[in-house]
Amino acid sequence: MQRNSAVSAKPDFAGMQDQFALSTAPNYTEAEQTLVTLLQVDNLDENLDQHTRSRTAFEKTVAAALTAAYSVAYNSSAAHHFLQRILYRINRLKFFWYDALSNYTNERSLYLQTIRNQIEAAWQAWELSQLDVASLKRLDVVEALRDRAAADLEPELSETGRYFRDEMTLAGYRKMLEIASLDGLVEASQLSRTLGGVANEIHSVMTRLLVEEYGTGKLSRKHSTYFTTMLSELSMNTEPEAYFDAVPWEVLATINHSFLLSERKRDYLRYAGGLLYTEVSVPAGFSPYHAAAGRLGLSAAAMSYWTLHIKVDKLHGRWMLDEVALPLVEHYPNDAWELVLGYDQQRLMSDRAGEAVAAATRLADREG
Repeated sequence: MQRNSAVSAKPDFAGMQDQFALSTAPNYTEAEQTLVTLLQVDNLDENLDQHTRSRTAFEKTVAAALTAAYSVAYNSSAAHHFLQRILYRINRLKFFWYDALSNYTNERSLYLQTIRNQIEAAWQAWELSQLDVASLKRLDVVEALRDRAAADLEPELSETGRYFRDEMTLAGYRKMLEIASLDGLVEASQLSRTLGGVANEIHSVMTRLLVEEYGTGKLSRKHSTYFTTMLSELSMNTEPEAYFDAVPWEVLATINHSFLLSERKRDYLRYAGGLLYTEVSVPAGFSPYHAAAGRLGLSAAAMSYWTLHIKVDKLHGRWMLDEVALPLVEHYPNDAWELVLGYDQQRLMSDRAGEAVAAATRLADREG
C-alpha cells in the first residue's frame, strides 16, 4: 500500500532553520519555480516521493527565508518577498477563474497546507510583534472604533498622498496600476468566503456589501470591471496576475492577510475590524489617485473606478461601523478588542504597502 507522503514527509522547518538557514545564499527564484512545478503534479500528496530532491531543496530555502525575514538580525526584503509570493500561490487555489480545471488539482493538498501554515505561523507572530496587543485589550472598544473611523475618514493628506496627487507621472501611474491590478481585478473575493453560515442582521449587511462590490450581479457594474476599463484605456494587460512580478511584498502581505483572516472563522472579528478600516479609509486613500488621473488626462470612464469608490465607500464605512462592528461589540463583549486589533493591523499593513507602492512609482517616474 502506498503511504501518504504529505503526512509522513512533513517538513521539519525548525531543524532546517538551525541547520540551513544562512549557510548558503538561498536561490528564491529557483525555489519558487519548484513550487510552481509541484502545484501541477497530479495528486501531489501521493507522489511526493517522486520529487524528493527538489522538494527538500525547496523546504530548505523556505526555512532559510523564515529566518532571514522574521529574525531581528536580518529582516531581509528578498526573503519577505519570496515567502509572500509562496503564500499567494497557495492561497490563490481558493479562487476560481474559469481557467483549466487541472490548475486546482492540489487545492486541498496537505503538503501545501503544511507549507502555508509554517510560513503563516512565523509571519503572523512577526506582524503581531509590531503592535502593542496588550494595550488594545484594555480599550473602550466602542470609543476606540468611533475615534479611529472618524480620524481615518478625513485624515490630513500625507506626503505620499501629495506625491500621488501632484507629482506622479504617467509612467508612475501605470506602475501603480500594475501593482493594484493583482487585487483590483478580483476585488472583494475574500469577503465572499466569510458569508457562509447562519443569517442575521450583521450577515445581511456583509452580504449587501458584497453584492454592491459585485455590481448586483451585473458584470458591467462589478467594481473590477471599472478597473479593467482603466487598464484598457492605457493599453495595459487586463488579465489577472499579468503584473504579478511588479507587486511588492508589502502589498502581497495585505492580500495574504485577507486570505488568512477570511478563512479562519475564529478570526472573524479581526477580519471585520480590518474591513472596517478598508472601507472607511478608501475615500481619502483613493482621492489622490483620482486627482492624478484627472491631471494626466484620463477619461471619465477610466477614472470611474476611483470615482465610484470615493462615493460608495463612505456609505460602506458607515455600514461597517454602525451595522457590523458595533453590533459585534455587543455580541462578543469579551472578544470585541479583536475588532480594534484587526483595524490597527490593517492600517499598519496598508500604510506599509502604500509606502512600497510610492517607492515603485517614484522609480518608474525616474526611469520614464
